[in-house]
Amino acid sequence: MMTRRGYASRITRGRIATAACTFAAAASLLVGVNGAVAQKATADLAVLPPVPTDFTPKKNAWGDYDFSGTFTIENLPAARILFTRPKAYGNRFYVTDAEFAKRLAAAQKSDGSFGQGEGVNASGTKGLAEWVQTAPVGRRTSMLVSPADGQLPPLTPKAEALYKAGRSGWVPGQHYDWVDDFDSWDRCVSRGFPASMFPFRYNNGIKVYQSPGYVVINLEMLGTRVIPMGDAPRWPGSVEAWMGSSRGHWEGKTLVIETTNIKSGDSATRDVAQRAASPLNMATQAVPPFNTIPTSTQARTVERLTMTDPKTITYEITYTDPEVYTRPWTARLEWNRDNGYQFFEYACHEGNVQLRNYVTASRAHRADIAAGKAPKDEVDSRTRFAMPFDRDPAAE
Repeated sequence: MMTRRGYASRITRGRIATAACTFAAAASLLVGVNGAVAQKATADLAVLPPVPTDFTPKKNAWGDYDFSGTFTIENLPAARILFTRPKAYGNRFYVTDAEFAKRLAAAQKSDGSFGQGEGVNASGTKGLAEWVQTAPVGRRTSMLVSPADGQLPPLTPKAEALYKAGRSGWVPGQHYDWVDDFDSWDRCVSRGFPASMFPFRYNNGIKVYQSPGYVVINLEMLGTRVIPMGDAPRWPGSVEAWMGSSRGHWEGKTLVIETTNIKSGDSATRDVAQRAASPLNMATQAVPPFNTIPTSTQARTVERLTMTDPKTITYEITYTDPEVYTRPWTARLEWNRDNGYQFFEYACHEGNVQLRNYVTASRAHRADIAAGKAPKDEVDSRTRFAMPFDRDPAAE
């Protein structure tokens, strides 16, 4: 994985936050279990029940439902609930009891190793097993719920060609010569959208703020979304942003956010201004590798946020880009409230010398090969990125 300034300190802070948020999430779900129970697996494991709407959140001073607070999605990657579904599950949205026992045992093992070691570098989790047992998503086979097989739709032929021609810090066999050889995440600019809304390997905090006419979603890693509510004017098509242009409205007790004007482009171009972020970032477990999926001007999302109990928001997002994917896809996950979770400065770009170092090292290595000082056929360490980082213990 590419080394970045601040990465070690973020991991350290992340472990502290992980321990706190997993315990708090588990405890809070036990308190708010009424909404959670309504979402548990159906008798037919291949049927996904609708998001329950029986819980009524309190309202704020101007009459909107109050979704404000701090939430985390840390437990999804900790429990190895992957974005795309392991094919062994077929069209099942939920694991069997035997499969669930494996997932629970893995969580208990992780909890059991918490505190082993020294200080903040202690391994393991705390409260993960309780979360797996009580959270509705604890029995799910994947975050992706449409298509029904839990797999992303095929790319269009044009998008497939751009994906394969794309360049980033993760592509095997690629040389580094300039900033256009790196993706927006390598450069500490953006994880992209909707990639920024999915669990990462660290820094999985989300803060929601509300004021009359606006909702703000502040992400712990690289992103703040200011979302006007109602009929606010749309941006011209020529204006784009890494996080797009969002407009929100209420459908009953569900907050619906529609986003367009997402930064378009691909990773094959040599024009840095025309490069886009991949809509899926490979550090989310079990998404396509290399961060080179293109984004067209037709990309749009519809997000639906429903508070299912005082401690839980069910988050559902549908992504549509007909120039890239042959059909839309939908993911569903949960945000767990933890108002004690703290954000720290995400100082990634400042002092980020790694791009220069990679370019310098790449040029030197090629010179060594040309001079016969290095072998031409050595194994490229980046080939490992073609494989998923993590495996679901329930599927093994």
